[in-house]
Amino acid sequence: MMKPSEEILEEGVSQQNLKRVSCSTVITLAYQSLGVVYGDLSTSPLYVFKTAFSGKLSLQENDEEIYGVLSFIFWTFTLIALFKYIFVVLSADDHGEGGTFALYSLLCRHARLSILPNQQATDEKLFAYATDGLTDTWQSSALVALFEKHPRLRKVLLIFVLLGTCMAIGDGVLTPPISVLAAVSGVKLKIEGLHENYVVLISCVILVGLFSLQHHGTHRVAFMFAPIVTTWLLCIGSIGIYNIFRWNPHILNALSPVYMFKFFRSTGIDGWISLGGVVLSITGVETMFADLGHFSSVSIKVAFTVLVYPCLILAYMGEAAYLSKHHEDIQRSFYKAIPEPVFWPVFIVATFAAIVGSQAVISATFSIISQCCALNCFPNVKIVHTSSKIYGQIYIPEVNWMLMCLCLAVTIGLKDTNMIGHAYGMAVITVMFVTTCLMALVMIIVWKQRIISVVAFVVFFGSVELLYISACVYKVPEGGWIPLVLSSIFMAVMYIWNYGTMKKHDFDVENKVSMNRIVALGPSLGMVRVPGIGLVYSNLVTGVPAIFGHFVTNLPAFHQVLVFVCVKSVQVPHVSENERLLISRVGLKEYGMFRCIVRYGYKDLQQENYDFENRLVSTIVQFVETEEEEEESALLLTTESSRDVGDSDIEVLQAPEHHLKNSNHKENISEDTRVIESDIQHTENFVLKNESIEILKAKESGVAYIIGHSYAVAKKSSSILKKFSINVVYAFLSKNCREPEVVLNVPHTSLLEVGMIYYV
Repeated sequence: MMKPSEEILEEGVSQQNLKRVSCSTVITLAYQSLGVVYGDLSTSPLYVFKTAFSGKLSLQENDEEIYGVLSFIFWTFTLIALFKYIFVVLSADDHGEGGTFALYSLLCRHARLSILPNQQATDEKLFAYATDGLTDTWQSSALVALFEKHPRLRKVLLIFVLLGTCMAIGDGVLTPPISVLAAVSGVKLKIEGLHENYVVLISCVILVGLFSLQHHGTHRVAFMFAPIVTTWLLCIGSIGIYNIFRWNPHILNALSPVYMFKFFRSTGIDGWISLGGVVLSITGVETMFADLGHFSSVSIKVAFTVLVYPCLILAYMGEAAYLSKHHEDIQRSFYKAIPEPVFWPVFIVATFAAIVGSQAVISATFSIISQCCALNCFPNVKIVHTSSKIYGQIYIPEVNWMLMCLCLAVTIGLKDTNMIGHAYGMAVITVMFVTTCLMALVMIIVWKQRIISVVAFVVFFGSVELLYISACVYKVPEGGWIPLVLSSIFMAVMYIWNYGTMKKHDFDVENKVSMNRIVALGPSLGMVRVPGIGLVYSNLVTGVPAIFGHFVTNLPAFHQVLVFVCVKSVQVPHVSENERLLISRVGLKEYGMFRCIVRYGYKDLQQENYDFENRLVSTIVQFVETEEEEEESALLLTTESSRDVGDSDIEVLQAPEHHLKNSNHKENISEDTRVIESDIQHTENFVLKNESIEILKAKESGVAYIIGHSYAVAKKSSSILKKFSINVVYAFLSKNCREPEVVLNVPHTSLLEVGMIYYV
């Protein structure tokens, strides 16, 4: 039997399922987080000093430039990584989940900022939707009122969130090339005369191999990640200590912030431009927050403060100490500072550490794209589960090969870590600035902090990040344009897809069939009712979708049991299985119509392991039986007026919709409906009513899936930009994305498609 700590390590830790963990578990998780969270951050010393001194900045005899750059690295790393993220940002988790979408989700729930369609008041009863009971302040109330008064601000906020998301995807494009290229370039020190093209070729081979192995999943080699990164950190930390005592013990003086002012005074604009390289020292810091869902906040903090922070600081100090005595080695200082006897072992570990860091960013990119799909901000793509034990281990083939092509293009096109570093810095610092702004909103709206605390947070950390952004902007012509172009393309795709999806929903709402018209048709709905169950998929949570009317107009016959199914995302990270399905009745009982709303969180994967048909039928039968029992209880209560009625009974009688817990939701339900019937009879200890029996018989006759295919066309009066966006871009994305029936795992033999055109 598996121990509790082992189960935690298999499934990951989140505040939703684990409030307190033992000390040994925290230490174990902290050790494992080194391989997943800190791979990118730990490889930064490979290229920081090299990139910082890649411009016109030259080294003087008094070493003020080296001391100044080291002072900037130390205080940037301390202020941003330690004070901002470890002390503040990691506390802003969304039920244990972190990242840009987690902050956005918190804001959407507390201030109703979500632009997702189909949101219902019932969603607020979800366990993960619960908000704390802090009293609103006048600042939080005023800010919420501002968003309510100006709906366009919600779109501005979404665009701002997408900016951070797209820059994070750009990070996924730039991290593998710069990490692998910087690691492999060390071989040039030992093989003199080796042409740069061979280094690029070796780097490309490693990148192709890395992306080719993605479909196997990281869980097969993940057990090696933590030892590799741990070994790497201990190596560079030990070498840093050696270099400090060997070359310049006085380098410790550089920790004084006075050297930052001396640096600016002596270098001027050249020193300011060099900050574009200094910012690379905090690459991967955002990953601490983004990967919060895989570990606990405490374990990530322990790993950073105990091992990562001291080892990296020692590594930077040791390299600076070596540089102070070897100015000529500035463009190859990292490998030059390694003692000769341990060069090759460190080189091998550096290469593996670069691969681990790249792998972590690639996996994070898959997760980001998956969340974008859930929030209607990215076309549906194929998502493959690579592990049956570890939740959230996914692989997206289209994104994988796209990333590989972009990484190869960057590696072959730029060939130089300095150029890639300029682009890398822009992507990294932009994501951090987005996080700072979102954190300010969270502090006001969610945490109800005083305005003075929020202003102090934004001014202090925002000013530091804006300083680095200004330096990175200067580097735009020298490679900084790459993340700007990539993020612009991704943002255009995301916004156009979101716009087209929202317009489709508006069309469905405006053209839905009136319930009065349905009721007027009588129990037969004016059609021939044939045996079987018909599942009509739509985006509507109320009313009858237009595709149903379009279908029966051309084929005036339908199934005996009709279920309108709406699969939607809710602004929470996860929805528990017993809250997944929301069943209600449409019309009178004689009509045989139901509605099933299937709810997912933005981090849930919309591919179930169990058979949806049987689970749906089982849940509807439970709903019918519960409904009839309530009706009988209500009739009994009206005849026995002397009976005392409890508050909870009244609430149940009045509830129009029901969450039905399936006692066997963790097991696969048999495909034979007779097993479902006997299971329900045995579990619930009651005899099935007539309607339930009819539903089970209908299931035996077969289940048909009716899915609408809507095609968007821009109106003739639309602008040229809108016509291009809808008729070209959105149409191309719709044609080449995963079809709804594939995403929903609908069998083709039971599929009926209804085509409609809508104008936007």
